[in-house]
Amino acid sequence: MTALAPPPPATVRDRFDLAPTPLLPDGFGVRASRWTHPSVRMRELLRTEPYLFGPGVYDPFGAQLVMHHGFKAVYFSGYSFAIGHLGTTDMDLYSGPEIADGARRTVAALRKYQLTAAVGDPEKGVRPRHLDIPPVIVDMDAGYGNIFNVQRTTELYVTAGVAAAHLEDQVLPKRCGHIGGKALVSAIEMIGKLRMMRAVADDLGNPEFVVIARTDGLSAIDAPQSERGMDLAVDRGLRYMDSGIPDLLWCEFPTADREPVETFTTEIRKRFPDARFAFNYSSSFKWFNDPQPLTFAELGEMGVGFIFITLGGQHANGHGLSTLLTAMVERQEQGYIELQRREWDPSADFPTRSHHQFSGVPYHHLVGKAYDAGRLGTEFAEVLPADKVV
Repeated sequence: MTALAPPPPATVRDRFDLAPTPLLPDGFGVRASRWTHPSVRMRELLRTEPYLFGPGVYDPFGAQLVMHHGFKAVYFSGYSFAIGHLGTTDMDLYSGPEIADGARRTVAALRKYQLTAAVGDPEKGVRPRHLDIPPVIVDMDAGYGNIFNVQRTTELYVTAGVAAAHLEDQVLPKRCGHIGGKALVSAIEMIGKLRMMRAVADDLGNPEFVVIARTDGLSAIDAPQSERGMDLAVDRGLRYMDSGIPDLLWCEFPTADREPVETFTTEIRKRFPDARFAFNYSSSFKWFNDPQPLTFAELGEMGVGFIFITLGGQHANGHGLSTLLTAMVERQEQGYIELQRREWDPSADFPTRSHHQFSGVPYHHLVGKAYDAGRLGTEFAEVLPADKVV
């Protein structure tokens, strides 16, 4: 590669944790964790963190923002995917290959953003940021069919670099855990699907792939057994754990009430004292009305290893865009200018305020120049005043 000026000095931690890659010019580096498999990375985090939190997103852009702000996991939400890509609800209206392709593009985007951030913008004095790639955990709904649909989807997830996936025990077509009318398949059928997930990951050489088993037994109105409510949820949870397959167990709760969470985790741990759980800090609940909402720390003490807010990104995007559109209805161009003022406030940290930097224009110029690509290099960039353009 063509030699380039080295980046600004890294922090002490970075200097001991950076490695070169042929996808960066000389003098730049990325965290060595780039070459740690995402499933291995997730297991390390589950072992060493009080809990692992993953904000819910549905596209590469949202995942890159999660990574930029230092979160250690990304949750790829099925409901958000349905809204964001199909404009519909969470009732099994997309297929396994569709969401698998979204997850694949998201994993690739995170790897790309690590390179983009590691360059910064030398021309504008923007220092590199050395970021770890967060593992991506993806919704697999009820498997989109029988065990062979599970086989196909798991293969797509594993080969995409997904760290983990969760599977639920609803009949097809499934529905969001907070939409009424849920029904369950037999425990035997669900366990067969879990076994298939594990078998596919093992066959593909990823025995560390994290399998999350979800039960909707707590609020299901129909199931091929007599128990209902908490009895059904606990029975299903114990059966799934008895299979030896799940790394994490998830019970979907109909409300944000504390007592059912405590009851479920306690009952499961009577037989499996080391059981770890996943918890949906659901956007369906009005947490702001709860005088003492469950905290992430409290959940971690109950044995919850992975916490996520399924539709957090979707609600944030809806709020932000609606705020802009309302302002532009009222004040036309001034509504957008106000947004820019907030973005470029010196005290703010909005990485997307320069869409060129966030999407990697400086990276493409530097690497393109190093690889002798046509018309790539900072000498082709117009010299424009910084107070005029991004």
